[in-house]
Amino acid sequence: MQEQAIRNIAIIAHVDHGKTTLVDKMLFAGHLFRNNESAGELIMDNNELERERGITILSKNVSINYKGVKINIIDTPGHADFGGEVERVLNMADGVLLLVDAFEGPMPQTRFVLQKALEIGLKPIVVINKVDKPNCRPIEVQEAVFDLMFSLNATEDQLDFPTVFGSAKRSWMSDDYRRETRDITYLLDRILEHIPAPKRREGPAQMLVTSLDYSPYVGRIAVGRVYRGSFRPNQDVSLIKRDGTVIKSRIKELNEFVGFGRKPSAEVSSGDICAMVGIEQFDIGDTIADVNAPEALKPIAIDEPTMSMVFTINNSPFFGKDGKYITSRHIHERLMRELDKNLAMRVEKDPERDIWTVFGRGVLHLSILIETMRREGYELQVGQPRVIIKEIKGEKCEPIEEMTINVTEEAASKMIDVVSRRKGELTKMESKNGRVHLEFEIPSRGIIGLRSLLLTLSSGEAVVAHRFKEYQPYKGEIEKRENGSMIAMETGVAVAYGMDKLQDRGRFFIHPGDEVYAGQVVGESNKEGDLVVNVNKTKKLTNVRASGSDEKVNLPPPVIFSLEEALEYIKADEYVEVTPRFMRMRKIILDENERKRQNK
Repeated sequence: MQEQAIRNIAIIAHVDHGKTTLVDKMLFAGHLFRNNESAGELIMDNNELERERGITILSKNVSINYKGVKINIIDTPGHADFGGEVERVLNMADGVLLLVDAFEGPMPQTRFVLQKALEIGLKPIVVINKVDKPNCRPIEVQEAVFDLMFSLNATEDQLDFPTVFGSAKRSWMSDDYRRETRDITYLLDRILEHIPAPKRREGPAQMLVTSLDYSPYVGRIAVGRVYRGSFRPNQDVSLIKRDGTVIKSRIKELNEFVGFGRKPSAEVSSGDICAMVGIEQFDIGDTIADVNAPEALKPIAIDEPTMSMVFTINNSPFFGKDGKYITSRHIHERLMRELDKNLAMRVEKDPERDIWTVFGRGVLHLSILIETMRREGYELQVGQPRVIIKEIKGEKCEPIEEMTINVTEEAASKMIDVVSRRKGELTKMESKNGRVHLEFEIPSRGIIGLRSLLLTLSSGEAVVAHRFKEYQPYKGEIEKRENGSMIAMETGVAVAYGMDKLQDRGRFFIHPGDEVYAGQVVGESNKEGDLVVNVNKTKKLTNVRASGSDEKVNLPPPVIFSLEEALEYIKADEYVEVTPRFMRMRKIILDENERKRQNK
């Protein structure tokens, strides 16, 4: 085993703690481009959805050269919903940068990824970012990080971590938060000093496929870190599947990561992260090994899904008006493609109907898939998210999540009240600087539809985060949305006159002039029970003119839902219809008489 001039590091951080900004600054420091070339652009989050939401969904690899050492940087998602991404990515790293906000401190989602990293035995470097923010508390945060690592059973070596203070946005890092430096080289030096270089292992070649790329020209590309030996282009190899089957294959092309892109390589050896073209039929977790001595590496273990959702073809009266892919064959092929790279997802097809049950790690995990399909031109309908109930030792159990809410002191009591009603238990409460930090254990069922309610009650002040903890015995029924839906009576165009007459019955989700169909949910009723309304009603014209008969119509603006809010809002007998340009809520059975018959 020899040391190499390579460092493989993964970056862990909570959403919005400045991870992607820091990586961009590291790329500047590695002279990959001049500082003004991409000012203000986040290069790492290159997927359109990631930019809009400001979160990382897919893990990515880039590399920089610093003092003759190649540093491979792996960006990891911060949400527990993308745990499948996180677990396989950490397998490629030898150390982690734990990035923490100097005001907020370590957050629940940081905890999730950090726990995985410490279990694998990776060495951490703590970076306390945003020390230029007003009322930040870097020293307290450093102690909080130590306490967190201690509670996650870190080893003594892991607890002896170096701490770097700085501001990624203003591109400086230092050993003292009061002393601003000129650049971030202090951090890069700590990486070379503290992160171990991968050991070069000699012997028959082995690589675990930890990620997957796709190109329309060459097909699927296997990405992973070479564990032992070396690979060359046009070499014959064995592909060892999870079940032990061995398939002979050949490497057509080898690429290594340089900067943002890849370049062809004549040889990759132990410790390198590379991409292989030409290997067919592989899955994530398979091993690519020497053709004469095929030896499998331990496959990646992935946490089980906790939530499911029904996907079906769009069969509303407006189907096919908007999308490019609308048949069941299109949707089936697309879901199968998603399974190739989305490890924490499972799909089951109903043999008799065009219905698929998709299992995932949470509402966000599944809604990202729906949003991506919508942008690709698909039309589909999705049902209410359902929590996966398991039977453990003969007892009915459900997934429980750890939820933290950071909120102003005035709104704290409302938060506790709402979460308690949804079977949440308060486990910790502390107040700092006029804000209260609350920690709960709550069933996953209780979180569905909760976020928007908490934001409303706290006037948008609540910072809510949650992560899956474990399965516990079923907690009993949870009260759901009591108000019924307002359902359109007939197909046509919504008219302001008709809507005006119904204002006192509830609130609308549509604008006047929108096309609606019979059975579409157009609003929320003030009372329990569904209400069928005629929003297409127009004023009957007569030749009598009177000063009081032509009042102006004043309608309040409608409630507009995001995709997650709509999924959390619908009831069990409703679908969300998703097309590239529209999102509508509807009853599964559109005909009113048929619905009454079913209810009987």
